Amino acid sequence: MNNPLIFGFALVAFDVVVWRCAVPKNEVARLLVRLCIYAAFSWLLFGSGLSPFSQAPYADSRPQHLLGQVLEIIWWLMGARLLSLALDTLLLPQTWRRQRLFQDVFGALVFLAAVVAALGFVLELPVRGLVATSGALAIVLGLAIQSTLSDVFAGIVINTTEPYHIGNWVIIDGVEGKVLEMNWRATHLLTSQGNIVIVPNAVAAKAKITNSSRPPALHGITILLEITPEARPSTVIAALEAALAGVRAVIVDPAPYAIVKRTSANAIIYEATAYVDDMSKKLAVTNELYDLCYRQLAAACVPLRPLGVGYPQPSPAPAQETDPRISLLRRVEIFAALTQDELKRLAPLLSRRDYERGDTVVTPDKVLDELTIVDSGVLSVVAEDASGPVEVTRLGPGDALGEAGLLAGMPARVTISALTASTVFQLNKDDLTPLLKDKPDVARLMCQMLSRRSDTLNKLGTPTPVAQSEQSVFQWLWDGMRKLHDLTF
Repeated sequence: MNNPLIFGFALVAFDVVVWRCAVPKNEVARLLVRLCIYAAFSWLLFGSGLSPFSQAPYADSRPQHLLGQVLEIIWWLMGARLLSLALDTLLLPQTWRRQRLFQDVFGALVFLAAVVAALGFVLELPVRGLVATSGALAIVLGLAIQSTLSDVFAGIVINTTEPYHIGNWVIIDGVEGKVLEMNWRATHLLTSQGNIVIVPNAVAAKAKITNSSRPPALHGITILLEITPEARPSTVIAALEAALAGVRAVIVDPAPYAIVKRTSANAIIYEATAYVDDMSKKLAVTNELYDLCYRQLAAACVPLRPLGVGYPQPSPAPAQETDPRISLLRRVEIFAALTQDELKRLAPLLSRRDYERGDTVVTPDKVLDELTIVDSGVLSVVAEDASGPVEVTRLGPGDALGEAGLLAGMPARVTISALTASTVFQLNKDDLTPLLKDKPDVARLMCQMLSRRSDTLNKLGTPTPVAQSEQSVFQWLWDGMRKLHDLTF
């Protein structure tokens, strides 16, 4: 056997080792090594008379002739593979490489061309007749796999126009999910229920596609609320706008808005829309927005009831209406342990204060010796750190501030101002002292409830013990309460 055949198969074996062992690890370096092997292989074949564009020599030795033909065919196939790899590694964008569709289609065409060239040049088969026959066969095969070909070409269009990428959250033909894979046949979506939905490329190419991941820093949230037509629209809109202002994660531009969407048989449908800068915030912001809408509507005295139920017959007003201040006190967590009679005892002691937008409610280092409960509107809590003022939270109807000051006499470290026109009710600590002296169990329950919310104390700038355990915070509050309210138990 001649040396060119031995060296040729040795180079082929070396290329297989580089491919299978993936050495070197760098993809570009590995491609360059394989291209060098292919260049040496080509130089060996052409230099020894084994031209891939003609039949192999050694006509007098059939084994050597067959081995020469094998090397020439390998040259064509190896060239097709390296051409596909070079296109994939050096020329295609990263997004196209992840989707694999273009590489698969291009690789199939290149390999088909290499096989036809090997048959025509190396084996000297009648390629014209083969091409003519394959053309007729391709027509029959194309009709048989028409839907598959439609998916392939639709996939090429999708990869070229790039309406979405892997990792995007999209809605295709009514199916919403995260794009996991894009291949020559279909797009694979992971839905929020954890299911995989396979959408054929032909369907995706014809469907309306909504890409929630573009633009990357702007994601809309819309909720619809059915409100009784008895409520004045301007009152409802004002309450919804206050709810939108109460969500700290909502961005300022584009501005959130609330509108009257339409009317139905027994309700007026309102739409509230806001925007966030991160898609992962949408779920939490949607839930928070529903909660704030409920609280703001309740604060605006907009009745919330099942709208499918017919209107009740008007009845005479009761002799004594429930004091709304009792309902407000019941929303405050530290008063959850109080009975109805105890709440009635505190309700007349509440004093009302109104603030316009921009008014300051609390200044830093002020000792909050009264409990402030938000009845309507939105308050902003801003703390100072090394980078300057930072908004830490927002307060809406039912939220309270100053619990630690009321119970333990501790000052705040924040500035609290009104984001919208707001109404608050305040309870002075001296008005609470008689109740605490009469009800030691209530005093202990108040400290226990507040100790479980040490994160709230931190947000409102109240200094807490270094050890942030529930027991240490409770003891700190308990000692402060006994000292502030002169409790002897």
